Amino acid sequence: MNIAGSVALVTGANRGIGRRFVDELLDRGAAKVYAAVRNPDNVKETEFTDARVEVLRLDLLDDTSIADAAARATDLTLLINNAGITTGANLLGANDLDGLRRELDTHLFGTLGVIRAFAPVLAANGGGAIVDIHSALSWFSTNGANGYAVAKAAEWAMTNGVRLELAAQNTLVVGIHLGAADTDMMAGYDGPMTPPREVAAAALDGVASDAIEVLVDDWSRLVKASLANDPADFYAEALRSA
Repeated sequence: MNIAGSVALVTGANRGIGRRFVDELLDRGAAKVYAAVRNPDNVKETEFTDARVEVLRLDLLDDTSIADAAARATDLTLLINNAGITTGANLLGANDLDGLRRELDTHLFGTLGVIRAFAPVLAANGGGAIVDIHSALSWFSTNGANGYAVAKAAEWAMTNGVRLELAAQNTLVVGIHLGAADTDMMAGYDGPMTPPREVAAAALDGVASDAIEVLVDDWSRLVKASLANDPADFYAEALRSA
């Protein structure tokens, strides 16, 4: 689909990758961008100065806010599911289940709720496209982020499923995978990080070329390739240091 002239909605639009999606969409000629945030009252008047941007409330854990956003953005042609969290939860610790449930409620059920609300809108406008921001952690686990990995693996499977269910209405569904991006969520991470604007650009390039999956960086490509091999090789170092 063409980005120029599109009407897009970006969840988690006030910072990180979401904020850069707004910039990239505007630079590519989007006709309108709904900047969806949990609390519009916290968005400064100077945050979005382009007249094509409209800030609206959308909280992935609030079904009413999702329904209200879908009722408002009836001209939508491009949905970008970017909002997410990380709790640092593992799976077997005393308090880990609460974190795991938050991860699943956000990345799986929250993102699916947004898709379910906006799928009829996209259908009415010709099909359009949906972009889901995943992670290389969709395909591997690491101690200290196992809850996030479970939730992202579930979101990846969900994206593959809705892609099949929405094919009949001509909606392109694109999964975006990356390692680390230079955002607040990755504060303290000591390793290579992709600038958020590059993530947004790669994702929109994928939409423009009708790709169903985009691997943004070397780490996501390495992890994806490792799935065809013996997992003992991939996890050997982690198991030795456990």
